[in-house]
Amino acid sequence: MTTTVWLSLFTICLLGAMSPGPSLAVVAKHSLAGGRSNGFVTAWAHAFGIGIYAFITLIGLAVVLQQSPLLFKTISYAGAFYLIYLGYNALQSKGGVAAKLESGQQTSLLQSAREGFFISILSPKIALFFIALFSQFIAVGSDVTSKSIIVLTPFVVDGLWYTLITLFLSSPRFIDKIRSKAQLIDRLSGIILILLALRVLFTV
Repeated sequence: MTTTVWLSLFTICLLGAMSPGPSLAVVAKHSLAGGRSNGFVTAWAHAFGIGIYAFITLIGLAVVLQQSPLLFKTISYAGAFYLIYLGYNALQSKGGVAAKLESGQQTSLLQSAREGFFISILSPKIALFFIALFSQFIAVGSDVTSKSIIVLTPFVVDGLWYTLITLFLSSPRFIDKIRSKAQLIDRLSGIILILLALRVLFTV
């Protein structure tokens, strides 16, 4: 794999990670409510899900997924209902930013890891991303080194991006400013997650 090809892969992966959506909402929630450690765990659990998608695409299962509408719809619907679940909890302040900041309750690292992983592995947006864009690099990576780079690049880029998000959101100064707006953040996050889920349900 040439440097030019890798830079193209890196750029696509970075733009995909930076794209706002449910993943950002989940990482933000755990960074704000649980603290820096929870944000890091959420970020890298999410990145692990991204790495799984990269590996699946690499071994050719993306083609199978693309040619099986029923399988793709099943994954899409599962992801949509998970988004609705997260959105409902945010609207009810169950496990949301407001409840955790006001009560001082600590979110477990396991819970953060679970939500970070599932929000990536059940996301139709991420599935479409790898099928439509990432798969073009499969033909380039014929040797073991290139294949490893193709899988590791989106994993590392995604993890580092959300690590930076966590460092910003978990700073004490930022927490103090946002504490008074925690309830509003929960409501907005819940509405956004549910709207994203409805969009999936009506477009799949």
